Amino acid sequence: MAGLVSASSALFATTNSYEQLQIPAQGAYTGAYVDFGDGEDNVTLEALEKFQDLTEKPMAIVAFGSFWARGTFPSEQVSLVRAYGAVPLLFWSPWDEPFDEKRGPDKYALTEILAGKWDAYIDAWADAAAKVPSQFFVSFACEMNGTWFPWSGWFYGKGPRQPFSKKQLTGGTAAQATQEEILHPDENWFGKGDFSNPATWQGPETFKKAWRHVVDRVRARGATNILWVFQPNNYSDPPGYIAWNQPAAYYPGANYVDWLGLSVYGKQTANNEEDKWCDFDKLLDWPYVVMSRLDPSKPIMLAEWGVTESHLPGEDKGAWIASALARMSTHYPRLKAAVFWHERWENDDGSYSNLRVNSSLGSLNAYRAGVANPFWLGRPLWKTP
Repeated sequence: MAGLVSASSALFATTNSYEQLQIPAQGAYTGAYVDFGDGEDNVTLEALEKFQDLTEKPMAIVAFGSFWARGTFPSEQVSLVRAYGAVPLLFWSPWDEPFDEKRGPDKYALTEILAGKWDAYIDAWADAAAKVPSQFFVSFACEMNGTWFPWSGWFYGKGPRQPFSKKQLTGGTAAQATQEEILHPDENWFGKGDFSNPATWQGPETFKKAWRHVVDRVRARGATNILWVFQPNNYSDPPGYIAWNQPAAYYPGANYVDWLGLSVYGKQTANNEEDKWCDFDKLLDWPYVVMSRLDPSKPIMLAEWGVTESHLPGEDKGAWIASALARMSTHYPRLKAAVFWHERWENDDGSYSNLRVNSSLGSLNAYRAGVANPFWLGRPLWKTP
């Protein structure tokens, strides 16, 4: 594998036949996922233009799904996004229909990928990807530190119990640790492995091996125009400080990642008492530090961000969006892109989660005003070959 990485890296360094996306020296790209249906891939120019008219801002990045169950590279969707004038961001997900969360691994299991069962599909996907005449983003198996997707480390052996309290890890002593500070004593939350040796943390290690396998094959086919996005969720699920489920445990290495990404959502379900309203800074400040420590220079993007419409006192979506856009423009110097999640869906209890930008007039006005700031770039910057 080491030889393949070296060869593919050399090819990447010498291939200049495609337009190369520039990292903005000032400001950041703005973009969106625009409610493209159950498979997240029903991309249309009409939908893109409608969202632009709605927000009074073009999109530099357009995100959509590319699920392995489709069996092919989404050439039509990529062409539509490029025709619109944006950079495609593909959520390339090893997932079989019906795309139900919390089902656990399916036929595209990480172990099956590592066994080579899907090499022919990966190669064909890469051959089509190599024909795209400009760089584009691919977020492979995103939010791997959440238990909702079948590629989560939770399903592949997890990792060892945290032997110390969070307080002890941040400078306290064992004597200071109280029983309440020892997080999650339930054995079902932990797997096996040596806490002092992350290479034995089976869940994250399986994920990293699968990531490297996929990227190596894609690059070997000549698809060096892909910008690989490593996209964990901003906080672990299971919640709490569980070392084996933090982004660093899943990070496949600098040679395999071009951009660092995050999913950052506020409240998503208005009727769920456990889903608390939380200010944007509390959702991003610490995860931003965590991601920055993975690599000293790679750009960071919010590959997904948003919040539901809530009618409860003190839960103002418009104010939340205004604060988020303002804070992103001033507090996170390595943040170079943010992709808004514009979607509405029905929950199991019959309620709706409305994350659309126009879920209320206050929400729409806040978004319009926020992205009108020249900090937010509505078109990509290209370096031509």
